[in-house]
Amino acid sequence: MNRSKSLAATSKSITAMARKRSSKTTLIFFLLLSLLAFLSFLPVFASLPSLPSYSHSHDLHFHLPRHQRLHRRQKISVRKFEIAEDKFWKDGKPFQIIGGDLHYFRVLPEYWEDRLLRAKALGLNTVQTYIPWNLHEPEAGKLVFEGIADLVSFLKLCQKLGLLVMLRAGPYICAEWDLGGFPAWLLSIHPDVRLRSSDPAYLQKVEGWWGVLLPKVAPLLYGNGGPIIMVQIENEFGSYGNDKAYLSHLVKLARGHLGEDIILYTTDGGSRETLEKGTIQGDGVFAAVDFTTGDNPWPIFKLQKQFNSPGKSPPLSSEFYTGWLTHWSEKMARTDADFTAAALEKIMLQNGSVVLYMAHGGTNFGFYNGANTGADESDYKPDLTSYDYDAPITESGDVDNAKFKAIRRVMGKFSSVSLPSVPPNNKKTGYGSIQLKRTAFLFDLLDEIDPLHIVEAESPTAMEYLNQMFGFVLYVSEYVAKTGGSKLVIPKVENMGRVNYGPYIFDRKGILSSVYVDGSVLKRWKMISIPFHNLNEVPKFNPVIQVASKFHKVSAGKKLEHKSVGVGGPSFYTGHFSIDTKTEVTDTYISLRGWGKGIAFVNEFNIGRYWPTSGPPCNLYIPAPILRQGENVLVIFELESPNPELMVDSVDQPDFTCGPGQASVHQNEDGKASASLLTPNPLGLRTF
Repeated sequence: MNRSKSLAATSKSITAMARKRSSKTTLIFFLLLSLLAFLSFLPVFASLPSLPSYSHSHDLHFHLPRHQRLHRRQKISVRKFEIAEDKFWKDGKPFQIIGGDLHYFRVLPEYWEDRLLRAKALGLNTVQTYIPWNLHEPEAGKLVFEGIADLVSFLKLCQKLGLLVMLRAGPYICAEWDLGGFPAWLLSIHPDVRLRSSDPAYLQKVEGWWGVLLPKVAPLLYGNGGPIIMVQIENEFGSYGNDKAYLSHLVKLARGHLGEDIILYTTDGGSRETLEKGTIQGDGVFAAVDFTTGDNPWPIFKLQKQFNSPGKSPPLSSEFYTGWLTHWSEKMARTDADFTAAALEKIMLQNGSVVLYMAHGGTNFGFYNGANTGADESDYKPDLTSYDYDAPITESGDVDNAKFKAIRRVMGKFSSVSLPSVPPNNKKTGYGSIQLKRTAFLFDLLDEIDPLHIVEAESPTAMEYLNQMFGFVLYVSEYVAKTGGSKLVIPKVENMGRVNYGPYIFDRKGILSSVYVDGSVLKRWKMISIPFHNLNEVPKFNPVIQVASKFHKVSAGKKLEHKSVGVGGPSFYTGHFSIDTKTEVTDTYISLRGWGKGIAFVNEFNIGRYWPTSGPPCNLYIPAPILRQGENVLVIFELESPNPELMVDSVDQPDFTCGPGQASVHQNEDGKASASLLTPNPLGLRTF
C-alpha cells in the first residue's frame, strides 16, 4: 500500500501483397511467415525457453492499419495477456481489469473458496495478492508451502473459479505485515544486510528465495495455461528509495524464472517524485499507480503515461482504497460507501482498470501484524489483529452491507457478464459465557525450558540474535543496589509487530542498548526465550500446550499444584466450551471486555492479540474451521490484569467500541497519526 497517500497486444491480410511477387519471392515470404507463426506459438511449450525480445511479429503489428490490427487480434487463438494501444488485451480482445486484493495468508484455507466466490459476486474478474516471504521461510532454509501457506492451491482455486491473478511477489510487500514480509532472521545476519537495496548479501538471500518461489508459480502464468496475468516487482519503492540497480536486478531475476512474455509491473504513488524513483523504465516493466481515493484519477493516469513506453500505459489504479488500516488506540477507520463507489466509477467510466485494496481484508492471525511509525522512530504504532479494513467483504466474510452493495452496483455496469448472485452472510453463533481458571504463572513454566536455550552475555541481545523472532524474551541481570544486593528482573519484552513501512523498517526487537540502574551499566545478562505457536511453526517449548495439558488434568478431577497461584504478573488462563454434536459449527467471536492485554489461543491456534483497554476491538474473530464439535479449549495469556470474574463471552458479532478512542483516521490523511504506545504498563511489560 502507498502509505504516503490515504483513502480515500499474427498474421494478416498481407497475402494480397504476396500475389504481386515472383514465385521466388513468394517462397521466401512463405518461409518467413512460417517462422513467424512458429515463434508466435512458442510460449505454449512450457519446456522451451521464452524468446528474449517478446516477438518480432509484435513490432510488425504496429505498422499495419488499425482495422487490420483489430482483425488480427480476433484471429489469435493462443492464450495471451498483453499490453498495446494503451489497453490490456486478453486473448486478442480488450480487457478491463476489475480486481481486488484478497490475501490467502489472512484467510483460513477452508474459507478461501467462500471469500473468492464473494469477490466474484462483488464483480471482480481478477484477484491481487501479496506473497509474504516470512510466512514461507520462517527459518533460514526452512520452506513452508502447506496449510495457510499453500500458495499453489490458492492460485489453482482462483483459476477454477474463473478469476485471474495479479501476483505481488515482493520480496518486500509492506501490507501491514510484520517487517513488510521480510523474514526477521535477515536481521540476525552479521554484518547487517541492507534491506531493499543492491547490497550483495541481501540480493543473495532474495535470489535464494525467488529461486524457490518463482519456479513454483511459473507453470501458473497465463501463457502457460494458468491464471497469473501480471507479476509485481517490489512494492512502492518510490516512497522509500532510488536504487535503480536493485530494481533492475529484480527484473532480471524474474525474467530468468518467468520468461519474457509475462507482464511485470511496479506500483507507486501517483506523484512525479515516487514514479521517478520507483519505476523501471527501459526494462519493459509496466508502471501502475495508486493514489488517494478522493483524487481526480485522470490527471494522474496522464502522468502515469510519461513513465511507460508509448502505447504501453493502460490506466490502472492497482490500489483503490475501499477503506484504511487501523492501529491500536485509534477509532476504527471507516469510509463512506457512496463516496467510495462514486470515486470508483470515475475510473471505470473511461475504461480505466482498478484493483480494490482491500476487497476482503481478513485477519492478522498469530504474530504477523505489522506496525507503522510517525514523526520519528519512537512514534510506534502497531496494527490490529483484525484486518477488516472497512472492506466491502468484512473480516468474517459478511457482504450484507452498504459498501458491498454500492461497489457491486458500479461493478455491474462494467462487467462483461452478469454478476453472480450474492451469497448470504455466514452464520455466526454465540456459544455463551466461558469460565476460565488461572492455570499457570509464566515464570512457573521456565523450569520446562532447556538450560541450553538460555543465553548468557555481558550485554542484552536483540531477540533476532537469540533466534527468537516472535513471542517474548525474559531479560535477567543482578546488581548491587545502594541499599543492598538485589536481583533485577527487567520487564518481559514483547514484540508487538515489526515496522512494515517507511525509513525505520530495519526493526529489531528486544533490549537494544545498555541498561542503567543508579547510574551504572548492568552486566552479565541471562536471556530466556519464551516462544509461542505462530501461524506456520510450533516451537519445541510451547507454553500453550503445557498449560492445556495441565487444564485437562484439572478437568479430570486431579488437583493442580500451583505454587504461584496468588502471585500477580503474566499468567495463563484456561477454559473450555462445548459445541453439541448435533449443532452446526459456525464462526464466533470471543469478547474480551474487562481484560487487559494478551494473546488468545483456541484449540492451540493462535488467533492473535487482544487489547481492549487500548481498543478499538473488544473481540477476536474465531473462524469455524478452528472449532470442533465437543470440547473446545481456550487459553489466554494475560499480560496485565485479568477480568476479575475470569470470564469471557462467545458472541455472534464483532465489536470495535473498546479503548479510549482518542485518535481517528480521516480518509484523506496519511494514516499514521496516533498516540505513542512505547510505554510500560503497570506490570512492567514493554512493547517494541
